[in-house]
Amino acid sequence: MAGMHDARETLLYAPVKAWLEALGYAVKSEVGPADVVGLRNGAEPVVVELKTGFSLTLLQQAVARQAVTEQVYVAVPRWKGKAGWRAFKGNIGLCKRLGLGVLSVKPDTGEVQAHCHPAPFQPRRSKVKRARLLKEFNARRGDPNKGGTRGQIETSYKQDVRACVDYLSQHGPSSGAVIARATGVTRATRIMADNHSGWFFRVERGVYALSDAGMALCESETDA
Repeated sequence: MAGMHDARETLLYAPVKAWLEALGYAVKSEVGPADVVGLRNGAEPVVVELKTGFSLTLLQQAVARQAVTEQVYVAVPRWKGKAGWRAFKGNIGLCKRLGLGVLSVKPDTGEVQAHCHPAPFQPRRSKVKRARLLKEFNARRGDPNKGGTRGQIETSYKQDVRACVDYLSQHGPSSGAVIARATGVTRATRIMADNHSGWFFRVERGVYALSDAGMALCESETDA
């Protein structure tokens, strides 16, 4: 298996060498620990690490080469399909954070494409995503989920839905305003009007009750 990988990495070398030479670099392979080294008068040395795909080993090797030069690239074969592109795009973002450049090579034509170049990374914070994270944290009651699982996640919205269900199961048809005051769920009316769960139905304007599905849910939990 290692021999096959070595052969495939060798196929990447000629296209990468030609790409660097077109930029004016003198290129040699297997110089010290580096797969590819390019030198040009007055320019920072360029190092390229070749691999048949993205891996932790590739990134570790590339980061280690940053002790020699800031101009470090990783080169891998071009992705295949939409799923391959999504994974490749995610790896580009990771390489940007590490200050690495990314090259892809088309196996059939040898075409080399530079997706990003080595540069110091300046993270951009998203105020919107931060606000959304803090809002969900503060709205969620307790810590209902098991860390490390991405199955059925109990969100603050689901908790609010259940609070409305529990209130209606105990008190019968009620207005959203009454439920909001009793439970602290300020969006009670909107939750029941949207009825994404299918557990509610509108009795009259502003007044809601449990649907058959909602009552069945409560009965199943009582039986359990």
